[in-house]
Amino acid sequence: MELKNQKWPADEFFSRRREVLAAWPTGREVDLDEAVAYHRRAGAGRSMAALLDQARTSGRTLAQPRAGVALLLDQIELLRYLAAEGEADCLPATIDSYTRQNRYAEAQAGIEESRAAGRSMLNGFPAVNYGVAACRRVVEAVDVPVQVRHGTPDARLLAEITLAGGFTSFEGGGISYNIPYAKDVPLEKSIADWQYVDRLAGWYLEHGVTINREFFGPLTGTLVPPGISHAVGVIEALLAAEQGVKNVTLGYGQCGNLIQDVAAMLTLPRLAEDYLERCGYRGVTVTTVLHQWMGGFPADESKAFGVIAWGAATAALAGADKVIVKTPHEAVGVPGKEANAAGIKATKQVLNMLRDQFMPPTPELTEEIAVIRAETTAIVDKTLDLGDGDVALGTVRAFKAGVIDVPFAPSRFNAGRLLPARDNRGAVRLLEPANLPFDRALLDFHRERLAERGRVENREPGFQMVIDDIYAIGKGMLVGRPR
Repeated sequence: MELKNQKWPADEFFSRRREVLAAWPTGREVDLDEAVAYHRRAGAGRSMAALLDQARTSGRTLAQPRAGVALLLDQIELLRYLAAEGEADCLPATIDSYTRQNRYAEAQAGIEESRAAGRSMLNGFPAVNYGVAACRRVVEAVDVPVQVRHGTPDARLLAEITLAGGFTSFEGGGISYNIPYAKDVPLEKSIADWQYVDRLAGWYLEHGVTINREFFGPLTGTLVPPGISHAVGVIEALLAAEQGVKNVTLGYGQCGNLIQDVAAMLTLPRLAEDYLERCGYRGVTVTTVLHQWMGGFPADESKAFGVIAWGAATAALAGADKVIVKTPHEAVGVPGKEANAAGIKATKQVLNMLRDQFMPPTPELTEEIAVIRAETTAIVDKTLDLGDGDVALGTVRAFKAGVIDVPFAPSRFNAGRLLPARDNRGAVRLLEPANLPFDRALLDFHRERLAERGRVENREPGFQMVIDDIYAIGKGMLVGRPR
C-alpha cells in the first residue's frame, strides 16, 4: 500500500493483521472482541485516558517512573512496590531491547537465562513473549493505569498483545521511535507500521475503549530544540488522528532553562490543538508529559536528586499533566526498585509543594513562547507543503530535505547537520541551523544569543560549546563553561 495520510480501510487493516499476529506464537491469543469486553469489565480505574483527564481538570501533575524486568513475577513485584512505596500515580512496562527490534527468539532466550540466574538478564519486560494472559496479570496486579513504554520502529505485534492484555496507553510513533532509535529503518516503513498501531487504537475506540497514545518528545534526549520536538509531536498527533485516535499525549524533554521549558510546555498543547483543528480533526483530547532531564546525570546520589527536583519543579510550574521520573542512580546503571521509588517520592514532594504555583507572564516568557511557536509553525507548515497537504508524504520529504533534522540521531534517513548549543542563560539555541525553514529574524535571534555567550566566555561559538554542554549537568552545571 502506498504511503499516504489516509485512514486504513478495514479490509486492508485486517489483511495486515494476519501477517502481524503470525510473527510469534502468542499472536494467536489476540481476540479483539474478547479484548474489548475485557477492557469494559476493567472500567475507568485502569484507563490512562480517564486518569489524564482528571489530572488536567484538577490541575494535578501525575508522576510516572520507568520500570521493566525480564521475569513476570518480578515485573509484578516491581510495579506493586512502585505503586505502594513510591506512590506512583501511573505505571509503565518498559519493554526490553530485543523485543524493540522484533527479535523475539532472543528475548525468549533472555527469559530463560533470567530464570536460571534468578535475576533479570534483559533490560525490560518482554511482553510479546509472555502474551495476552500474562500481560493481564501485570495490569491486574496494581490499581493504577499501566502504559507500554519502549522504543520500537515496528511495534505492531507489541501493540496487539499489550492492548489485548489490558494496557490502556501505548507510547511511540513512526518518527520518534525510529529516527532516535534505529539506523537503517526507512521512514516510509516506520510511518506505515505506526499507522497500523494507530488504526488498532482507533478500532478500540470505535468499540467503546479509549486508548491513550503518547508520543516520545525527548527524541535523542540531549539539547533538542523545542521547535524540533514540537514539530515531530504535532505531526505524530496528526497521523494518529487520521487513523481514528482521539486521546493523545504530547511529550517534551526538559532542556534545563526554566523559562524556555515552561514556554515549551505551554505552547505544546496549543500548537497540537491548532493543527488538529486546522486539519479537520475534531474531538481529540490533548494532554502533555514532561520528561525529566534525559542527558548525563551526576554520579553522586545527592546531586542527582537535585537534577530530579529541578525536573519536578519545571513540570509543576509549566502545568504538565504528567512527568516521567528519573532516578538517583541514572549515572551508574539500571536502578533498583528502591532508587526508582526514591525518585518518584522526591518528585511528588516538589509537585505537591508547587501545585498551586505557575510561572508569571514575564517578557522573557512571552518572547520564548513566540519563538517556539514560530519555529514549530515554520517546520510543520513546510512539511505539509512538501507533501501537498499530506503529512505522511511530507514528513518523508521533510527529512530528506533537512526541513526536520533531529540532532545526534543515528538514523541515516536524518540529515544530521543541525547543531544546538546553549546560550548564556542555558536555553538551547541553534549553532548550525542547517536547512531548517526559519526566516531571517529567527536565525538572527539564535545567532545573537550564542554570540552573547561567546562574548562572556571570550571564545567564538563553536563545536566545543556543544561538547561542553552535553557533559555539563553530569559535572554539576547547566551551561558548559570553559574552566
